[in-house]
Order: sequence, then C-alpha cells, then structure tokens
Amino acid sequence: MKTLQKFVGLLALTALFASCQSPKQVLSESDSRMEIMNDIASDHDMSKEMMQAIMSGDHGKMLMHERMNVMMEDKSMMKKMMKENPEMSKRMMSVMMETAKEDTTMMTDMCKSMMKNPEMMEMMKKMKEKESNQ
Repeated sequence: MKTLQKFVGLLALTALFASCQSPKQVLSESDSRMEIMNDIASDHDMSKEMMQAIMSGDHGKMLMHERMNVMMEDKSMMKKMMKENPEMSKRMMSVMMETAKEDTTMMTDMCKSMMKNPEMMEMMKKMKEKESNQ
C-alpha cells in the first residue's frame, strides 16, 4: 500500500513539474506555438487583444507602419484585399486610425502619403460622403 502511495505521489509531483513550463518554453515548441497562434487568430476577442498588445510596443508600431507603406505602394494588392474582405479592411482602417491618433509621426506620414495618392483621396471622399448620408 505504501508503495502505491509513493508511486502516486511521485506521479503527481512529476505531473506538477511538467505543467509548470514557462511561456517561453511553450512558445519555443513549433507545434504548440502554432496551435496558440491559430487559437488566437480564430477568436475575435483574443485577436483584438493580441493586436492591442502588439501595437502597444514600438516593434509592433514599426511593423504596422512598414506593412501600410508596402500596401500603399502595391495598389493592385490593396484593391483586391478591400474587395474580397470589406470587414477586414474596415477593421484594418480603424486600427490604423487609432494607431495614427496615438502616433503623430505616423499620422503625418500617412496624411502625406494619402494626399499624394489621388485614388486614396477619392476613396476617403466617398467614405466621408457615405457617412454623412447615413
């Protein structure tokens, strides 16, 4: 009986140590990292939280700024993306605007870029007209 108790105790202790992995250890494993990222990506609330966490750091803001520059330069990709997924483009625009409100340098760069692009100005004009008609 005591042997059984010792075995169960040892098993419980081993399980306890195994469950105490640090987040870095969990994320270092490719499979578990992908599973976590897929879970976050498939859940709307968790995705919003992740975007907020990413955008709170300088690295995230820099990545967003770079991505926006690339998308602004590749007009065909931007048009295709906007047509295929209007909900995603609305979310992207709102995240971009919120980020720009907090980051004046990004806002200035974005405004300059938009003013140089007649198609973008026309799109903004249409969006403004649509909002005023509602």
